[in-house]
Amino acid sequence: MRWGKSQTVIEVEKMKLNDVKDALNLKTESGEELLNREIKGGYTSDLLSDVMANASEGDIWITLQTHQNVVAVASLLGLSAVIITGGSKPEDNTLEKAKKAEVPILSSQLPSFELSGKAYAIIGSD
Repeated sequence: MRWGKSQTVIEVEKMKLNDVKDALNLKTESGEELLNREIKGGYTSDLLSDVMANASEGDIWITLQTHQNVVAVASLLGLSAVIITGGSKPEDNTLEKAKKAEVPILSSQLPSFELSGKAYAIIGSD
């Protein structure tokens, strides 16, 4: 599911990762110093190949995956952050890799579907 601010919107105040963190009551697992990143949209999927094909630079990625490959995909695409859902916690090696790659990892107790709806409501749509 791809969602985000329309490219045709005249310059509006940019949404920052910290704003989304606060609005969605997310926990920062890694990358506290990176929460000033701009968010351009979002993508929700648990398939790495799907995210690689459809997510865009500046998106937040909502997933239940906790392994280190999420960091590789997020870094490759220039995503703003990875948000892990369902109360899951990232693996230790995921956090280590995220720190090195400067990819913020956040988490939520909410399931992906519910968190995606709430994120869409505050970030907007194409």
